[in-house]
Amino acid sequence: MAEDFKKAYRTVMDDSFPERMEIAFGEGSSRQVLVYEKASWVVEGVRKGLRYGENPGQEAALYRLVNGNLVLGEVESIEPGAHLASDVALLQSGKHPGKTNLTDVDNALNILRYLHDRPASVIVKHNNPCGAAIGASILEAYEKAYFADRIAAFGGAVVVNRPVDRETAEAIVTRYCEVVAAPAFEAGAMGILARRKNLRVMQIGAIENLQRWAGQRVIDFKSLIDGGLVAQWSYVPQTRSAADFKPAVATHQGREVRIGREPTAEEASDLVFGWLVESGITSNSVIYVRDGVTVGIGTGEQDRVGVAEIARDKAYRKRADRLCFERHGKPFNLLDDGAEKERIEEAVREVKGGLKGARMVSDAFFPFRDGVDVGLSEGVTAVIQPGGSERDFESIEACNEAGAAMVFTGQRSFKH
Repeated sequence: MAEDFKKAYRTVMDDSFPERMEIAFGEGSSRQVLVYEKASWVVEGVRKGLRYGENPGQEAALYRLVNGNLVLGEVESIEPGAHLASDVALLQSGKHPGKTNLTDVDNALNILRYLHDRPASVIVKHNNPCGAAIGASILEAYEKAYFADRIAAFGGAVVVNRPVDRETAEAIVTRYCEVVAAPAFEAGAMGILARRKNLRVMQIGAIENLQRWAGQRVIDFKSLIDGGLVAQWSYVPQTRSAADFKPAVATHQGREVRIGREPTAEEASDLVFGWLVESGITSNSVIYVRDGVTVGIGTGEQDRVGVAEIARDKAYRKRADRLCFERHGKPFNLLDDGAEKERIEEAVREVKGGLKGARMVSDAFFPFRDGVDVGLSEGVTAVIQPGGSERDFESIEACNEAGAAMVFTGQRSFKH
């Protein structure tokens, strides 16, 4: 009889982690202790925390910070009790959440804390955004984020910063996702979402005050193979408005090379949006954004020109898929009408995959101009990057040749 391999994914694992955990820093009078309690939920009569870790077979536990204030140098950690992803109300769940469900929601919140002034949606999968967008309504923001890459969004975590209304719930429930997280759910929305029995619906009321977490830091731990730990303060982007832009200027062989023009108001808005979304993307990364939505996202690559090309190629593919889906209700790769495929491809080429008029965002400097040239050749009109390369002058000259704006942040945005 064939073994049931699906059983592993349905299994709720017991875990051996204690109900309480303490992490101490220092000794004697300088000793500071952070106190954590294990989180759990009752699902179908079973009280349990995380279903399992990153994979079935890995025990896992979720802890929330309940006591202790850590101050190291001039940096102070977030206060205990200010909970977000570590203390969700599980309104609906056919099964307990797993570690990746929580960390996907958490990374969406990591981005959304900087986008609180407008309705915004981030769809995360494998701890990277599939799409991120702002809109006039939460429905518009969700739709824009979804269609930025609807294929990648399959099975992802949908997180929004405004209450989910009936219209948004109807849009969500017609597609497959693992998690929906929001500050609240308006009348009738939960009944609609209940059509998806195993959909994990999480209410995080504090999302409505998410701006409180902008600039807040926590201790970020990374475990090594030998049990060692790397501890660092969490990353906070310093550039959070156009006023924080730094001029793109460099010196080469005794001459100053300066960008020829400043970004327009529309470009500046997109550059800020893109830089804040970038803070939640695995490096090396390059992304393209336009009109408050991601157009192409390149993540986790080893070379910058390569990831710029990957983000470009994804923009073309996703644009073709979206056009095909809107016209025919099917993915582009399943369309068997050769003439129609050519028409769609021509439409995509005309707008260069949506990159014509878009903005380019890089989480670290361009070591050579070949990286920024990838975006400029597609019609990108503005670029934001940290600056600091020995050859910044090349990237500045490339933008000047193309008539594009460029700004520096003066801060790298790596996330590993």
